Amino acid sequence: MYCTDAILKRAPIAMIKSGTVSHGKYLVIIGGSTGSVEESLNEAMSLGRNSIIDHAFLPDLHSNVHDAVLGQRAPLVQDAVAILETSSVASNIRAAELAVKGTEVRLIELRLAEYELSGKALSLYNGELYQVEAAMDIAVEFLRSRKEYIQHRIIAQPHETLTQKLAAGTQFAIARPHSLEGEEVS
Repeated sequence: MYCTDAILKRAPIAMIKSGTVSHGKYLVIIGGSTGSVEESLNEAMSLGRNSIIDHAFLPDLHSNVHDAVLGQRAPLVQDAVAILETSSVASNIRAAELAVKGTEVRLIELRLAEYELSGKALSLYNGELYQVEAAMDIAVEFLRSRKEYIQHRIIAQPHETLTQKLAAGTQFAIARPHSLEGEEVS
């Protein structure tokens, strides 16, 4: 919170989202002109030193990643799906940026350090199988070079019910039951 105050006082940024997240962390996301964001980030890095777990500076942020960071979801179609989980919000955002810029995959959802994720980040991708595979290759190569915790899976042909569920979101708290043909519930 101390660094957030310093960020706000340092340079005229256009957007800030901040607050506590799982495991007692405080997450800050800022946006604005490249110069202002860089100046504010440098101030936070100087003041925060050892208390900063990770950070990302993305001066030319892809619009899909921007929208996902702000909680917007992209439409999901019946195509291959990839799930990427990391222990750091910043590393997942950077991996998403590389994956989206390096392929024609769609970033469907980006979940950042929510309680249900125990402070981790999760991103969901959709597209043709070869594009999804290429996107995961790019993301995983980047994350491994940083010795980052990674879990990822690709579902080449998801069941259409799963596609419908994922299209509505991955958060369990908002998930609705979906009746299936077959076994009767007693």
